[in-house]
Amino acid sequence: MIRQGFGYLIGLQPDMVLVGEAADGQEAVDLALQLHPDVILMDVQMPRLTGIDALQQINKRLPGTKTVILTTFDDQDYIYQGIRAGAVGFLLKDADIEEMLGAIRSASRGEAIFKTGLAATALQRVAASDFLTADTDTKLLPGDPLTDREHEILQEMAYGLRNEQIARKLFITEGTVKSHVHRILQKFDCEDRTQVVVAALRNGMVK
Repeated sequence: MIRQGFGYLIGLQPDMVLVGEAADGQEAVDLALQLHPDVILMDVQMPRLTGIDALQQINKRLPGTKTVILTTFDDQDYIYQGIRAGAVGFLLKDADIEEMLGAIRSASRGEAIFKTGLAATALQRVAASDFLTADTDTKLLPGDPLTDREHEILQEMAYGLRNEQIARKLFITEGTVKSHVHRILQKFDCEDRTQVVVAALRNGMVK
C-alpha cells in the first residue's frame, strides 16, 4: 500500500514518469536492468534481497542510476552501508511528500540527500574507513587547487545543503553555485556530490 501510494503521487508530477515498482530486492534488480531508470527509491528491508544488496548489484551494472534509500529506520549502519553501496541519499519514510519529491529531483541532478539525524556521522565513518578503493584513491585530492569560494561551497555541500540553500547562505545566485559545484566535481574527477564529500572528508578538507 505504501509503495502504491508513493507511485500514485510520483505519477501525478509533471516532471516525473513512474516506470516500474518492485515488491522485493531481486525484482528491483531485474526491473532496473530492464528499464534503466534515472532514480530509484529503494527500501532497506525487503524479501529475497535487501535494499543494500540490490543497490550494490544495480550500481555495478548501472552506475548512472541514482538511488535514494527510503526506510523507517534512522540507523547509522544502514546509512553507512547505503553510502558504501552507492546511494546518493537517505530519506525516512515519515518525511513529508514534498521532501520526498524534492529528494527525487535532487538525486536526478546528482545532488546528495541525507535527511536523517545520523547522516553526518555516517559520512564521517565512510570517510575514515577503507571504503575508497585503489581505483578511487587517485581522486582523494583535487587535480587543481580549490579557490576560496569553491572550498566554502564544498564545506556547505558536506553539511548537506542544496544549491539553492547554499546560494541563500552565501548571498550568491543559484547559477553561480551550480558553476562552482561543476568545477569542484571536475577538479576531484568525481561523478557526484557524495563522492566529492567523502573524498574531502577523508582528506580533512571539510568537517
